[in-house]
Amino acid sequence: MALKTAQQYLDDMEKLVPRVYCGGKWVKNLLENPVTRSMVMANSMIYALAEDPKNKEVMVATSHLTGEPINRNLNVARNIHDLDMRQEMALLTSQSVGTCNYRCVGCDALNSVAATTWEMDRDLGTQYEANFNKWLAYAQANDLAVSGAITDAKGDRRKRPSQQEEVDTFVHLVEKRPDGIVVRGIKVSQSGAIGSHETLVLPGGALREGEEKFALAFAVQNSAPGLTYICQYNAYSAEREACGDVCELGNPLYGQRETSTMVFDNVFIPWERVFLCGETKYCGRMVTRFAKAHRMNCGGACKVGFADLIIGGTMLAAEYIGVEKVPHIQEKIIDMVRFSETSHACAIAAAMRGREEPKGSGVYLPDDLFGNAAKLNIAHGFWEIIKNAGDIGGGLVVTMPRMKDLDDPEVGPMLKKAFGAAAPADKRMKVAKFLQHWSAGLHGPGTWHGAGAPQTQRFMFTVLTDFDAKKKMAKKLMQMED
Repeated sequence: MALKTAQQYLDDMEKLVPRVYCGGKWVKNLLENPVTRSMVMANSMIYALAEDPKNKEVMVATSHLTGEPINRNLNVARNIHDLDMRQEMALLTSQSVGTCNYRCVGCDALNSVAATTWEMDRDLGTQYEANFNKWLAYAQANDLAVSGAITDAKGDRRKRPSQQEEVDTFVHLVEKRPDGIVVRGIKVSQSGAIGSHETLVLPGGALREGEEKFALAFAVQNSAPGLTYICQYNAYSAEREACGDVCELGNPLYGQRETSTMVFDNVFIPWERVFLCGETKYCGRMVTRFAKAHRMNCGGACKVGFADLIIGGTMLAAEYIGVEKVPHIQEKIIDMVRFSETSHACAIAAAMRGREEPKGSGVYLPDDLFGNAAKLNIAHGFWEIIKNAGDIGGGLVVTMPRMKDLDDPEVGPMLKKAFGAAAPADKRMKVAKFLQHWSAGLHGPGTWHGAGAPQTQRFMFTVLTDFDAKKKMAKKLMQMED
């Protein structure tokens, strides 16, 4: 079996028993808890999209290992078409679920691991690529949902990993055994591991000699002994638990982006699932290659899908109160489109300018400069998009009563009178709740920090831009002596 159905994925989730803590209690069944269920349902939609023949080119690829059709979330890009379809997949999945494609980070991580394990085997004579390819073929054959865990808790930012008073703020090696390794530590802001079959764990950044125990990359199964997931919890989580009727929520089925803190407490990883152990020289390369892929997809395509939804909701809000033809309203919506499509253009350019890295590996990664441009542009542009959505949506976006109040025999008629306009009150309030989800929710900070905070992209521009070449061009045109 190369491609699972959405139902087969949901059946898998019924059987898995990860150790999940959410909102003050342990979750025994992911599908029965309203908060964790939204994450699982979003993942199931990614499988459903791949089932639909009209999405085949975007959602389905051909395995370079087996030649079989596979979900593109498990594909290693082998050419620029693969890169282009990867960013199109990020766009499509965001448009379809209005939240995270929880297989996204895992997809970008496995491309980085494929490139870097090939390089390590070439340089060092290790067997990491063989380990990785065997694991990947297994994941592809069973169409596993694979998430990615990158960010360590980090502790005191003034100190290196080995200087931390609490060493568990970084995932690290505890013991090497003949059959594998034992690891401890904490990964944070992790998207979707609770509802994935496996998680691909990468180092959190570049490392130096003497920090070998932090240099780890491996795959871990969802329910591995010693692994605990502590879910995020906020006002939107509490609302989902309390409301009873999810139709009242801004994103009824798929919710907000669900993350967790992953705690590794002496977790055993067999050697065949270890893809880097102690090779500090290659940690920075592995993380940088992940970032190249993720900034194109997370910045230039995923958030563009969100923007499409927000623009659609904003236009409905304007129509429902009769201001859709007002010039300044139209100008704001055009600005929203401008920010969004500029980022998408950068993502497409990053894919089209992609190249094999390292040479001989067969792995293609996006252009770094355009990928960083996509992410930096959307980080700033997304705030403008949600600002305009809140502006056009009006005060109702944050002052609206509960939608269920429309059905109350006493206050319902008052509310229908108060909020009926060019459309009935129920439509106005439904759209207002949708825009509340975006403009007053979690997505602004999530977009800002996802795939790295903007200061990182600014730094990359100073590294990637050939300023001397630009000065020489200017001097040549001025006929100035060099």
